[in-house]
Amino acid sequence: MRKFPYPYSRVDGIVDTLHGEPIPDPYRWLEDGESVETIAWTEAQNTATRKYLDAVPGRAAIRRRLGQLLSIGAISPPTPARGNYFYQRREGTQNQPVLYVRQGVSGTDRVLLDPNALNPDGTTALDWYYPSDDGQLLVYGLSENGSEESVLRVLRTATGERLPDEIPDTRACDLGWLPDGSGFYYTRYPRRGDVPDDELQYHRAVYFHQLGTDPAHDPLILKPVRKEHWPGVDVSPDGRWVLVTVARTFDQTDLYLQDRVGGGPLAPVVLDQPFQFEGVLGYGTLYVRSNAEGQTYGLYRVDPTRPGRTEWQLIVPPRPDAVLDGVILTHDTLGLSYLERASSRLVLADLAGKNLRDVALPTIGSLAGWGAEPDGTELFYAFSSYTVPPSVYRVDLKDGSEALWRRVEADLEPERFVLKQVSYPSRDGTVVTMFVVHRKDLALTGKNPTYLTGYGGFNISMTPGFSRSMLLWLEQGGVVAVPNLRGGGEYGESWHQDGMLARKQNTFDDFIAAAEYLIRERYTAPAHLAIAGGSNGGLLMGAVLTQRPELFRAVLVQVPLLDMLRYHMFRIARLWIPEYGSSEDAEQFRFLRAYSPLHHVRDGVAYPAVLLATAESDTRVDPLHARKMVARLQAATSSE
Repeated sequence: MRKFPYPYSRVDGIVDTLHGEPIPDPYRWLEDGESVETIAWTEAQNTATRKYLDAVPGRAAIRRRLGQLLSIGAISPPTPARGNYFYQRREGTQNQPVLYVRQGVSGTDRVLLDPNALNPDGTTALDWYYPSDDGQLLVYGLSENGSEESVLRVLRTATGERLPDEIPDTRACDLGWLPDGSGFYYTRYPRRGDVPDDELQYHRAVYFHQLGTDPAHDPLILKPVRKEHWPGVDVSPDGRWVLVTVARTFDQTDLYLQDRVGGGPLAPVVLDQPFQFEGVLGYGTLYVRSNAEGQTYGLYRVDPTRPGRTEWQLIVPPRPDAVLDGVILTHDTLGLSYLERASSRLVLADLAGKNLRDVALPTIGSLAGWGAEPDGTELFYAFSSYTVPPSVYRVDLKDGSEALWRRVEADLEPERFVLKQVSYPSRDGTVVTMFVVHRKDLALTGKNPTYLTGYGGFNISMTPGFSRSMLLWLEQGGVVAVPNLRGGGEYGESWHQDGMLARKQNTFDDFIAAAEYLIRERYTAPAHLAIAGGSNGGLLMGAVLTQRPELFRAVLVQVPLLDMLRYHMFRIARLWIPEYGSSEDAEQFRFLRAYSPLHHVRDGVAYPAVLLATAESDTRVDPLHARKMVARLQAATSSE
């Protein structure tokens, strides 16, 4: 059998010794993405890939239909602010969504910020935005080339005029306006020169900015004790209270409060407790969503003047059958978002936590964001499902009426497809749920092309959401399968913890069991099974690819983590040590070494077809993982 003519990859004799075990690292040189040799290697790999893919039969027809599907637009729910409604919409072939403002709920839309007009390459992105409470001003962040390295700017809503205030280093900024629009609390990272260059992705802190002043002199409000901790900030609608939330890990947070009227410092409310706490400030009340009373989360009402834990009132107890995954506050109503068997439910409750009614969602699917004002009488939510394009609905909280606010227009027929949820046992007997989508006329022949994807990490839930590219697969008779793996948040914090650190293998076992279920139930066979995942899902792909290569025909590995013994040394990856562990620790080294995909590629194995995709400007996952895995797989595989 003739192997594909892969480009040459130099092999070095580097061997590290970790906790007494020799660890060869023959492609260490590919960690340096700026070296002339690595750049030339990457160019050769891309050229070989392009040559192969361009020759695929039927590619032109696939590209035409995919182009049509990708032109199906996108929409976000509006953020209302005193009769101004801010929302994003992408149409046709636009590279980036455009930010609109609408005056009045049924008024005319006006373009407020179009990133596509700022860069002909379409690679300038609007990362985030926060309108002032009265809607007269807007703070927003722009970044280039997918880097997420935002620069904060301010404009006047009525005229689009830019104010002189400009603050760099505001990636993923969290921000709370003062009610009078005179300034805001915000998060930013250190400037170059303030810390060593390899720590610029850490040391996120909270500052206050008064409009019209020099940001270099913005007072520091809170700097976490550890550089990896992640603070966020909010301000109460009356401007009295400042709430700072500090995520220590993905399952532990601290809360701080400051009384701006009564004076005094920012003081801890919850500190050093092994739970998650998420606060929402109202008028004179703090609502806290937490898993302190149960792994599926409940809701507390807190008097900010007496914020001690013994004073908290549990107003929405944890449910055994659903996860409380979001809370939004209006004048006299709480919006409660639940995940019930990994599908969204929306419940309206009064401010004492008593259920008023359920909001009937269109079908099995996902809430994709919502918007409301703390003193408002309306609630907006976005909804989608695998074959249902994004739609935004408005709930009038005064008369209880519901109406479609705006939806994305799409040339497709959702009624042609069926969505169902199945259950299967994992390796240890744990029951895992999975969504399966296909055409209604599909016959279970055991040979249907099937696309299986998953994530399973960081408490992130895989719920039914709209995918333009998946529609092409479904139209052609393919099956789409999405399991709810341990490590995710679909079934609460215990579900998350069962797929992290020393229990990470559970995630991989759940995914492998999903593949075996699809084969057993005659949806497909290994020769017709493709799998895909990105980021933590890219790690998942690398793990199952090396553990069960005979189970899959094609594997798409996107922006992956694959060298789990060195991952924590690059970019922002130290933030993920609480999720994965670190090879610097002897015990954690053992379980990382047991599955690290790069270190489990075996010579002479007939690996399936693998495509690795990464991004040079990715500020989260370093491309070195994909480069080293490509070189190792090409050297090892015995397949063509």
